Amino acid sequence: MLTLISENVTRNTKHGTRLPFYVLRFTFPLALFLTACHPVPPADLTIINGNEPETLDPAIVTAVPDMRVAKALFEGLLRIDGQTGRPVPGWAESWVVSPDGKVYTFTLRSNATWSTGRPITTADVLYSWLRALDPVTASDYAGQLFYIRNAEDFYNGKIKDPARIGIHALDARSLQVELNSPIAFFLDLCCFPTLAIVPREAIEKYGDRWITTKPLPSSGPYELVAWRLNDKIRLGKNPRYWDAANTRSTTVDLLPTASANTALNLYETGVGDVIWDKDLVPVELMDVLSKRSDCHQFPYLGTYFYRFNVTRKPLNDSRVRRAFALATDRERIVKKLTSGGEKAAFHFVPNGVANYESPGGLSFNPEQARTLLAEAGFPGGKGFPRLQFMYYSGAGGAAQMQAKLAVELQQMWRNELGVTVELRQIERKIFYNAQSRLDYDLSASSWVGDYNDANTFLDMFTSQSGNNRTGWKSARYDELVRDANDFTDLKQRERVLRQAEGLLVTEDVPIVPVYFYAGCIFYRENEIRGISPNVLDEHPLQDIYRISPRSKGQSRLRRSR
Repeated sequence: MLTLISENVTRNTKHGTRLPFYVLRFTFPLALFLTACHPVPPADLTIINGNEPETLDPAIVTAVPDMRVAKALFEGLLRIDGQTGRPVPGWAESWVVSPDGKVYTFTLRSNATWSTGRPITTADVLYSWLRALDPVTASDYAGQLFYIRNAEDFYNGKIKDPARIGIHALDARSLQVELNSPIAFFLDLCCFPTLAIVPREAIEKYGDRWITTKPLPSSGPYELVAWRLNDKIRLGKNPRYWDAANTRSTTVDLLPTASANTALNLYETGVGDVIWDKDLVPVELMDVLSKRSDCHQFPYLGTYFYRFNVTRKPLNDSRVRRAFALATDRERIVKKLTSGGEKAAFHFVPNGVANYESPGGLSFNPEQARTLLAEAGFPGGKGFPRLQFMYYSGAGGAAQMQAKLAVELQQMWRNELGVTVELRQIERKIFYNAQSRLDYDLSASSWVGDYNDANTFLDMFTSQSGNNRTGWKSARYDELVRDANDFTDLKQRERVLRQAEGLLVTEDVPIVPVYFYAGCIFYRENEIRGISPNVLDEHPLQDIYRISPRSKGQSRLRRSR
């Protein structure tokens, strides 16, 4: 009863409907009464997860907190290993690759079953992938399927018959996938939420509300027990999951909060066991917190950068964009503002990506910046229009850092270029919508690699990518990224991708990299096991478990001081 009440609140709020006052007045006292009569036992594991998820639909999730839950509920043919960050078998127990590297034949496990008991078949996989490709679904990651024969033409309406797409169910357990070229990272893509297996019958019956239905068929290690808006998401172990014997925690709570102070307090008092992100701790305390034994730092594939809306004058002039890049002192930013091991970024693809080394980019050179701005018709910034730099607001550490970075960039551009850039701070959800609609001049941005390959960073700025959000289209760039994936020789592939990245960060410059992220997870090793740092910052929930009772009422911050 309590769960159903909570889910109704979530469902209506998601669709923008305010509950009537009488419902609020009578429902919540009833919920409190039921809770008092039947106390909900604590979860085996409690994660402080960040912002309230906008959706748990794996076809449309984009935010990291949303993806963490979606991956626990829905799995695909493969999954990411938490120790290595590499693809390992999921619902596909094995696969065979053709000699030319273009055809994959997957075999599903004989015990492939939904949490509801219905068998999972290749028809479910086929439906899930075609749904992600359907423009009606509005998946920002639909492009991950474009490497499959005819998938992009189907998405763009050039092909109407889905049977012509290179995905074929040979029988209930055998699925054949035909690629356009032998791409090196296809198995990595099979681990991503976009390609997860989702329940057709629930989606077709309930439409947009399918994710909140009971019982929700799950293909992942966990089932959705309850989703209480601005309270918690509770997950319960899926006993029919193929690897259920190795799902270490029976119940997991994920607590939403955008406030770094709240997140740290929950952790310090023992309410939460893990803080996933450095953004969920106060920026001003990182110097102290980073020295503690429960702060686990590691490099991972993430870049902070800013975008230009190249459809607006004068940002449609590459000389203006390069001038902004040359007037951005990255070293000053990481020394003055960040305090968690971040590195200045002069290229977009982070160091440490497999089989790739980036070309050099534009370094700090204010004199050259002023020369370019003058060539564009704005000597000393004279006549340059007022622009706006957009960033998101919030109570979390990430939002606080966004504000500090915005002020610092504004000052740099004023001092070095003589231009005035106003700051536009807006709520996070509106922020991403404005980016997608190109309703901005300059915009704060970040990207964390979806898999360990340079393509996950470079492909997002191709003309058809839903994650581009700059208005920049380059046939040459598209060709380079596409051609690179035709090479089986890694050195040749790297050479072509380097040309593409040079076009992105040195020549056309629709974006300006600022710094590379450094990862940080807070947990106590004497209490929690199963978390292994890796370059993808991937930590499957089913691997994490408690080895000792939860600490309570202790302020480790005061003690460490």
